[in-house]
Amino acid sequence: MTKLNELHNKWMKNADYATAYEALEDEFSLASAMIAARSRAGLTQEELAERMQTKQSVVARLESGHVMPTTRTLEKIAKATGSRLKISFEPETLHHAS
Repeated sequence: MTKLNELHNKWMKNADYATAYEALEDEFSLASAMIAARSRAGLTQEELAERMQTKQSVVARLESGHVMPTTRTLEKIAKATGSRLKISFEPETLHHAS
């Protein structure tokens, strides 16, 4: 059986796949950060939703990485998880072949 990482590495050699994968990196990075904040707070999706005065399905959509939250929503997540929201602009790094 082929491992997922092996398939991913093989597919990354395809320019179209690599471009699509990199385009999604920021969305999934944000979703991962939201999940991490909720986990650190020891909350379920339902508990987080209650604190945000929304529904569990909304939290699930946000954590899926397919919905881009507003700054206001991110602030609600931060408050509900006892976190501090920090947004920054960082210079892009150049990708060099090794």
